[in-house]
Amino acid sequence: MTGNETETSDGEARAYIEAVVRRSGTSFYWAMRRLPEEKRCAMFAVYAFCREVDDIADEPGAVADKLRSLGEWRDEIERLYAGTPTLLVTRGLVRPVSLFALRKEDFLAVIEGMEMDAAETLRFGTMDELRRYCDCVACAVGRLSNRVFGIGEEMGNRVAGALGEALQLTNILRDVDEDAERDRLYLPADLLARHGISDGALPAVLDHPNLALACAELAEMTERRFAEAVTLLATCDRRQMRPAVMMMAVYRRVLRRLARRGWRRLTEPVTLSKLEKVWILIRHGMV
Repeated sequence: MTGNETETSDGEARAYIEAVVRRSGTSFYWAMRRLPEEKRCAMFAVYAFCREVDDIADEPGAVADKLRSLGEWRDEIERLYAGTPTLLVTRGLVRPVSLFALRKEDFLAVIEGMEMDAAETLRFGTMDELRRYCDCVACAVGRLSNRVFGIGEEMGNRVAGALGEALQLTNILRDVDEDAERDRLYLPADLLARHGISDGALPAVLDHPNLALACAELAEMTERRFAEAVTLLATCDRRQMRPAVMMMAVYRRVLRRLARRGWRRLTEPVTLSKLEKVWILIRHGMV
């Protein structure tokens, strides 16, 4: 490939990736846009990869077809690390992988998490299984992100573990009722059993008077993980970790609003207004 062809290919990949990020309508775009160009492009590429594989798991279709598509993404990650990517997203990841030493294992972990989500029915037997899921779909993304942000591997992994788990558990607590409509119950059986909920059938779980206690216990665990992340982030360069701080501020506010709403009114949605998100972005993005 000539120099001009390489530039055209890189430009096409970057344009596609930015379109994926913008199309998602996520606050992620605004959280990352203040990063230096190389880091911003790297984070957009990581997000686009996550978006592509997440869409496979979430969209309607046969489980076998979803698993086949995710298996093709596993092959594509292998091609990426062999220097022969074929897709626009992975072509856009070539430079970030080289510049920031992004680990293949973390991309594969994200795919593993999407394979869990691709099942027609999802249940976890133990809290350890739930935490493995969180590690795949959230903490692995944090590990990739922290390498781009530039903090040391040991501290980066600790931050990713605490904050990634807190973010994903917040999502789970926010979406209990919505997930149930898709035959998904992320609250593990051992947590439910501690509160006298032994029937795994979704209607019985959702109607059980002690479900609120199980949700409250998981919320307390999530708050502890947020607190741990706050402590760890206080030891990091704030400028490097500004996007992580911004994401944490948004999700922690959601968790606390969920707790104020209470765990007996799961059908009542909890969101942040656009104005609140803008305020958080200004507060944590400008200092």
